[in-house]
Amino acid sequence: MNAFSDRRVLVTGCCGTVGSELVRQLLEVYGVGELVGIDNNESELFFAQQRFAGRPARFFLADVRDEARLKRLFSGIDIVFHTAAFKHVELCEVSPFEAVQTNIHGVQNVVWAAVENRVRTVVFTSSDKAVNPTNVMGTSKLMGERLMTAANSNLRSGKTVFAATRFGNVLGSRGSVIPIFREQIRKGGPVTLTDPDMTRFIMSIRQAVQLVIDSADIARGGEVFVTKMPVIRIEDLARVMIDDLAPRYGHDPAAVTTEVIGTKAGEKLYEELMTDEETRRSLELARYFVVRPAFLSLYREIDYTYADMISDRVDRPYHSANETPLTQAELRAFLYENNLIEGEAAEPFQPAKRF
Repeated sequence: MNAFSDRRVLVTGCCGTVGSELVRQLLEVYGVGELVGIDNNESELFFAQQRFAGRPARFFLADVRDEARLKRLFSGIDIVFHTAAFKHVELCEVSPFEAVQTNIHGVQNVVWAAVENRVRTVVFTSSDKAVNPTNVMGTSKLMGERLMTAANSNLRSGKTVFAATRFGNVLGSRGSVIPIFREQIRKGGPVTLTDPDMTRFIMSIRQAVQLVIDSADIARGGEVFVTKMPVIRIEDLARVMIDDLAPRYGHDPAAVTTEVIGTKAGEKLYEELMTDEETRRSLELARYFVVRPAFLSLYREIDYTYADMISDRVDRPYHSANETPLTQAELRAFLYENNLIEGEAAEPFQPAKRF
């Protein structure tokens, strides 16, 4: 038995990278009583139905922009994982009004639906780009975090716990750098780098989702869980992949070059998962940092103590520039351990995989 046994759980964005792995783990590892998955991608919903046929799961075509639809689907639900979002930085820049509709109004609709149906817990998956945002996507994710936090004080329903999780790059996810590097190596290079000094937090899809699920069990309300992750230099990732994959594609690793193309608009050299200001109200747990609400006086009724708390203070912001990167040997071990560069047959599960 675990906290999710016999629970009815709903996942928005169930066909995305994080959402589909959430569905898999909740059904196959945690044994939820019933799972409801919603998405606006008709084709992927069909394949999800095929994959999980025989499991206690139902999948519905729905959009988080539709508040009335969400209110009907949330009926009888115990726990909601809200992963649906527009996440592509450049596309959000050229379509900012659409990003607002999904990433901000969509969160608001999830809040209203959860409160009306007395859902026990709602966990929102945020992004490192919500920290000191420099683009539309990050700004919309920050607003989503703030809406989740505010829901605990402003609504005062006493029935629903709202919290958020914030993590960095999920290697192997759609749009991540690994499939891009792999294709460039397959063609013999060059492998393009925006900046050789760029650092990033990383984790596997499986690890990211495990921590999102676990946070739902310990959330008190209004907090943001910042996942602890290893740091890598992007240049090291390119070098390891070239050394290991080039021979498989018939290339000499020494002949596959890298090319620095410069950073994109709004792109940071290092990744931030916590601001300087947030450190003053953060706690350290074994696997997370917990950022408490900015206006703590509004949350006096919430006891922010946790069983695995290490410290009630955090001394410095959680930036990739402040952390020691993995060595190339450690990075190689991480990639193989998580089946990220095993070759064509070892692509991480994608929701469209045919069964």
